[in-house]
Amino acid sequence: MTALPDGRPARVLPPAPVRAAVIMLAFTAALYVLEAVDQASGGMVDSAAAIYPRDVDGLSGILTAPLLHADYAHLAANSLPFLIFGFLAMSGGPVQWVAVTATIWLVSGLGVWLTSPAPVLGASGIVFGWFLFLLTRGFYARNGRQILLAIVLFLIYGSILWGVLPSDPMVSWQGHLFGAIGGVVAAYWVAKADRLPSRV
Repeated sequence: MTALPDGRPARVLPPAPVRAAVIMLAFTAALYVLEAVDQASGGMVDSAAAIYPRDVDGLSGILTAPLLHADYAHLAANSLPFLIFGFLAMSGGPVQWVAVTATIWLVSGLGVWLTSPAPVLGASGIVFGWFLFLLTRGFYARNGRQILLAIVLFLIYGSILWGVLPSDPMVSWQGHLFGAIGGVVAAYWVAKADRLPSRV
């Protein structure tokens, strides 16, 4: 495994894979619980917590909208890549994962708030962000194992990248695009930080 400047390994899998899997399964389960609550409320949760573009009151949706979905079909479509990409994005440990996810979350949400023509909710912006983080991190870090993982993920999931372009008016390509941008930014920051020796 290729090492970082201070001898730490540049990982492609989480250092504690069981813990990472539990975190992602719990996170995904929480999304289903929230969807059940929304269904029981007749959609009131979605209405209250979506991102409403260019509306100051809708700014709070930047924090809440990725946790909600239009229906179970929408949530199910996001679930598998959400689990896989979120798990793999935890290779730098949970603290780094929180920083990466927060960057993607905010960049995606702000981009939607600024550019979307309609209210938006759903975790796909986070999914795209984690995906682009995993695709670009190895190139910034010049790490062969991470680049190999990126190639494998691209071969399996690369077709979803068309989602950053306008197509279905019911799908927020803006969320996908800005989530992807957030992932690239996070990958750059992580690679830059990893090149610095850790403090002891």
